[in-house]
Amino acid sequence: MILVVDSGSTKTDWIALSDEGTILFQTQTLGLNPQVLSQEILTERIVNNFELYKHRNEVARLYFYGAGCGVNKPRKLIDEVFKEFFKEAQEVVIKEDTYAALYATTEENEKAIVCILGTGSNCSYFNGSEIEQKVVSLGYVLMDDASGNYFGRQLLRDYKFNIIPEDLATIFSNSHDLSSETIKNHLYKNPNPNTYLATFARFLIENKDHVYCQSLIRKGLSLFIENQIFQYPEAKEVPIHFVGSIAFYLEKELSTLLNEYGLIKGKILKRPIDGLVLHHKDHILY
Repeated sequence: MILVVDSGSTKTDWIALSDEGTILFQTQTLGLNPQVLSQEILTERIVNNFELYKHRNEVARLYFYGAGCGVNKPRKLIDEVFKEFFKEAQEVVIKEDTYAALYATTEENEKAIVCILGTGSNCSYFNGSEIEQKVVSLGYVLMDDASGNYFGRQLLRDYKFNIIPEDLATIFSNSHDLSSETIKNHLYKNPNPNTYLATFARFLIENKDHVYCQSLIRKGLSLFIENQIFQYPEAKEVPIHFVGSIAFYLEKELSTLLNEYGLIKGKILKRPIDGLVLHHKDHILY
């Protein structure tokens, strides 16, 4: 059995394939970002999934693409978790989620800029054979422009600073627990503070026709384009692909801005797992 896995900070999609490429089962767990989660929590999220626990000794190969796996220490941490749980696996391959976005959106040897706009954000250039990364992410506190946690952070700040218009602020406060104690507990005591911030992005999307929300969306997407996409000299020459829920639900606003900046809109996918499976059927299975 082969497991193909795409993991963000919020959720993880798992698809099991036979050696012939037939889908055996699909399942989902909470996100498995080793930069913000302990080994115990990572293990717990896998163990508690019935399908994974049931078939854990049948997995021969595991291909994992995840947020937080771009540096050695977190990558080693989740590698240890997998090898302990999937004891019969002969091969465990762990790559950062950028590769999942790349495999899901680009054609063979296509030059493109590939972006992630989900709980976090990232941007890479693919020259047809290799990935080039201009900016090394410093995480959700300092970077992640236009991500779910970016928009959540801005919403909370604007609410506390009384910047959100009164009509929208009332709706916001009625739909969320915005007490200072609750917010600080989630940010400084509970795991996954980035995922917690990203939960507020849904409110922004649901109310995106409001003038305030339109302004915030435009600001966040513009920062991402200017700080990330324009790092690459090829920005105006190649298609720009996106994966992630923020890109998917804000496709209209994103398309408008790409056009204003003279950029070429590529594919926009909510999640890359289906494209990942096709890639592995074409290039990995034999």
